[in-house]
Amino acid sequence: MRSFKKSLKGGLAGIAFALLATSAHAAEGTAIKMVPDADIAKLPGIAFNQTLGDRLPTAIKDKKILKMATDLTPPISFQADDGKLIGIDADIAAALGVILGIDVQMTNVGAGAAIVPAVLSKRFDMTISGINDDVELEKQVDVIDYMFDATTIMTIKGNPLGIKSMEDLCGKKVAVPVGTFQARLVEAASAKCATPMNIMSIPKMPDVLQAVRTGRADATVNGYATSVYTTENQTGKGVGLQAIPEVRLAVGYLGMLTSKDNPELRDTVIASLQHMVDSGAYKAIMEKWGLGPLAVTTVKFNDAASMPVN
Repeated sequence: MRSFKKSLKGGLAGIAFALLATSAHAAEGTAIKMVPDADIAKLPGIAFNQTLGDRLPTAIKDKKILKMATDLTPPISFQADDGKLIGIDADIAAALGVILGIDVQMTNVGAGAAIVPAVLSKRFDMTISGINDDVELEKQVDVIDYMFDATTIMTIKGNPLGIKSMEDLCGKKVAVPVGTFQARLVEAASAKCATPMNIMSIPKMPDVLQAVRTGRADATVNGYATSVYTTENQTGKGVGLQAIPEVRLAVGYLGMLTSKDNPELRDTVIASLQHMVDSGAYKAIMEKWGLGPLAVTTVKFNDAASMPVN
């Protein structure tokens, strides 16, 4: 879906980081306690597991609260009409809360570029969001690889410009979320064009989709899962758009992020997710949102280097 790459070397980088963290804090929503709905609660393996709960870091066990940052990218994490957080991440977060015997609180931090700072600033214990794992990201944080994804192109419904490949975007207006893997992919592809793309960098994914929907942009390059789900369900500002499913680039992982100095939390979450995989609960959640083919069978971390290079 998205990835974030930045260097924290030097004074200017530190200032930029501070400003981004402050901006993200101002834009974020309220913390929401995740409670499994009836269908999730009755899945196999969704019950308190003392052994896994005991593995949590002491600070989290004492407070019985795990703070997760997210942002809105359907069907990974998005809002229902009543404002409730729903999606794959919401279901997984709620299930983890039951298994570990704690309250899991999810907060929408407002934009994908705020996800890494959410962990680095220590304001959140971890993130659960559709962010692409890559080797540069792994230098900053630990990335729990919890599902597969790829990248595709989205256009206005009907694809009037007949776009079938990245090369067809040369000379076109292409909207991308700020600071993402997809933004870097578009920039690299544009550099190879005889007529470069007109790249529109926009902070929030819903606004990226709106730019295409309203004709301000000709297309966007986006996560495969989000694009296909949006096309099939026409959710939110994705109404009137369509994915080009035959375009499937940069197959890799989506990851949850934890701080490198918190291996206890990382390993506990990995073990709990593997418990859900083994019980069948994880696959059921993926299938509920139409993404069964993107399910992993083994939960790993920092595994981006094992994926094929496109």
